[in-house]
Amino acid sequence: MSHDAHAHDDKNNGIFKITMSLAITCFISGVIIAGAYAITEPVAAEQRVKAKNDAMKELVKDAESFKAVDGKEGWYAGIKGGKVIAYVVPASGKGYAGKIDMLAGVTTDGKAIDFKVLKHAETPGLGDKMVGDKFRKQFANKDPKDMEVVKVPTDKNIQALTGATITSRAVTNGVREAVEAVAAYAASQKK
Repeated sequence: MSHDAHAHDDKNNGIFKITMSLAITCFISGVIIAGAYAITEPVAAEQRVKAKNDAMKELVKDAESFKAVDGKEGWYAGIKGGKVIAYVVPASGKGYAGKIDMLAGVTTDGKAIDFKVLKHAETPGLGDKMVGDKFRKQFANKDPKDMEVVKVPTDKNIQALTGATITSRAVTNGVREAVEAVAAYAASQKK
């Protein structure tokens, strides 16, 4: 074998070794990533469930447990002593900077309890005040007909957040629609 042919074999051999080690590295990385995903995804899913349960518990404090409502996606019934005492349902409204995703707590006779904002992109310092107690407390025990945003405070309506009327309306409309949906559903259950 000439010196050149030997050098050529070594070169091919070197390329083969590099290719093999790359392939092995990629395979191992893939296994590690898939393994990490297999470990972290259930944890993330569990955290999402826990966050949702915590949010529901916050909205319906007296409930001992929550169970999914058949045929209603994302709806949960708050149970106490074997009886449904309230519902927690998804709500959303179109805010100033996009969709506002919420959960609304609603009594079985169709009154608002409270709401929790899950996701929003409203202006910091203005629109994000919707998560504050002062604004949220206005919803407690309200009928849908009283969920109207006003700029001048009244006893029965929802006073708009200063400088954030669009956000105030978005939240109010979202919660009102959720309360109306529960009221209709609860009425259909009584028949």
